[in-house]
Amino acid sequence: MFDGYDSCSEDTSSSSSSEESEEEVSPLPSSLPIIKNNGQVYTYPDGKSGMATCEMCGMVGVRDAFYSKTKRFCSVSCSRSYSSNSKKASILARLQGKPPTKKAKVLQKQPLVAKLAAYAQYQATLQNQAKTKAAVPVEGFSWGNYINSNSFTAAPVTCFKHAPMGTCWGDISEGVRVEVPNTDCSLPTKVFWIAGIVKLAGYNALLRYEGFENDSSLDFWCNVCGSDIHPVGWCATSGKPLVPPRTIQHKYTNWKAFLVKRLTGAKTLPPDFSQKVSESMQYPFKTSMRVEVVDKTHLCRTRVAVVESVIGGRLRLVYEESEDKTDDFWCHMYSPLIHHIGWSRSIGHRFKRSDLTKKQEGHFDAPPHLFMKVKEVDAAGEWFKEGMKLEAIDPLNLSAICVATIRKVLADGYLMIGIDGSEAADGSDWFCYHATSPSIFPVGFCEINMIELTPPRGYAKLPFKWFDYLRETDSIAAPVKLFNKEVPNHGFHVGMKLEAVDLMEPRLVCVATVTRIIHRLLRIHFDGWEDEYDQWVDCESPDLYPVGWCQLTGYQLQPPAPQSSRDSQSSSSKQKKKAKSQQYKGHKKMSSLQLKEELLDGEEYGFLQGASDQESNGSAGYYIKQEP
Repeated sequence: MFDGYDSCSEDTSSSSSSEESEEEVSPLPSSLPIIKNNGQVYTYPDGKSGMATCEMCGMVGVRDAFYSKTKRFCSVSCSRSYSSNSKKASILARLQGKPPTKKAKVLQKQPLVAKLAAYAQYQATLQNQAKTKAAVPVEGFSWGNYINSNSFTAAPVTCFKHAPMGTCWGDISEGVRVEVPNTDCSLPTKVFWIAGIVKLAGYNALLRYEGFENDSSLDFWCNVCGSDIHPVGWCATSGKPLVPPRTIQHKYTNWKAFLVKRLTGAKTLPPDFSQKVSESMQYPFKTSMRVEVVDKTHLCRTRVAVVESVIGGRLRLVYEESEDKTDDFWCHMYSPLIHHIGWSRSIGHRFKRSDLTKKQEGHFDAPPHLFMKVKEVDAAGEWFKEGMKLEAIDPLNLSAICVATIRKVLADGYLMIGIDGSEAADGSDWFCYHATSPSIFPVGFCEINMIELTPPRGYAKLPFKWFDYLRETDSIAAPVKLFNKEVPNHGFHVGMKLEAVDLMEPRLVCVATVTRIIHRLLRIHFDGWEDEYDQWVDCESPDLYPVGWCQLTGYQLQPPAPQSSRDSQSSSSKQKKKAKSQQYKGHKKMSSLQLKEELLDGEEYGFLQGASDQESNGSAGYYIKQEP
């Protein structure tokens, strides 16, 4: 790691060509040292020496840090190459952007990748802004200031397996050292210095320059996956100068010894970190692909839609019949709401046939292997049947878990679910859940876990009791053993901050907080909004992202509602509810009823103890225990 900090004597015997005739640059005071990571220690420039351009490879840098007395070359390699190549060859190489030596090629490669990545992110940002004109502007919102001023904790990147770097975040934690641009510098060129991670918040890290010890005056937030963050040693291999911040430049006389001491035993980013980031942001879905997606006007069926854009794995889908491309739907590529062409027919799901007689030019079906696979189930034995009762998250009011009924059993483990008391006569608001879905629960789930259960609309016998309701409706509860009992060790805790999709307006990604945890079920609160807009979401939902995801992918983040909006929420709750609840334009549900949570008397049913809000893992103990 420290090879780049070792000094070496200048080899002037073979570095100068016969054409060198420039005057020597007088040496600067040795009390202002810097480190340039191409194997030599240089003095800190005073700003008078100016800049220089390598005549061999064209790299621009601080003149005093260049090689040889005449400062015509950035390194020994370029000096020697110049001597053995004609000026014509050098100029041609520079014009073509192809350094003539392998070493020079390595120096050029990574900055080019960084520029391309930055440009791609810029393009994505412009594209996203064009699609979200009506979205609330960020108005200077800063995650760093928000986290710092309120002492918040953010959910770690490892909680989000579907997000970039979610499965290969590694040991990135407080104390890790990186090389970053030095902003405390008066030089006209971009220089770097080493900083340590003081605090992590998702992808964002609070960094402190080496040498500042306990002084936090120049601490700054930066996205770890950004193009300006590099592992220690990157400057050495890239020929970039390491310059100590101006505030502390007189603090030490031997910066090399200081860095060697500080970095011995310290962790840094993996050498291939930027490559992993780039690979994790490659998405298989492409524009013009055709998919089947839920019809937002009739939940019970799907329609053909075309991928219009892909940002951070999120897809903007335009329904195929939309001529002006305004009838769209946003979801993640791993969403359970999208499927390959032919899926509906294969399982017996309702499907709206397109008015188009043939596929539009350039459109093609997305390959089936791109879609999220569901767990295979065995429906040969005891299985779900029509008419069975259960509890389910209402797709039209995600803050509510409601009394529900299985209306139809489809193939491959899929079920059509209706919310009791508010179903349309034609079943147009039935919703398709897979049998392993974490959004359906056995009878008694809410009771055991102290969650308010929303009874059927108009049901007068309150407080609601399942035993009485089953008897009155002459129905049975779906067997507990058929439900998904897997609870991953997800890592979420109450109070953690994250970025979450407002599923009632799924083009919006908002600042949010985890407020409750019931095994794998999370209660997501949108900061600045009333609790009625909260959503129950699974811990593995592809609609949850780490802090900094929007910045990384170029997606627009919706900040917390401003104070003025919060103060007026109570008086304009209905209008705001209408504005936020536009994901599905089907039959609107009432907000969850204001019922007191009361336990069943337990005469007919016995229950196991539920999970506390602090639990992030557990067994299947939150299910009803059937008494013989």
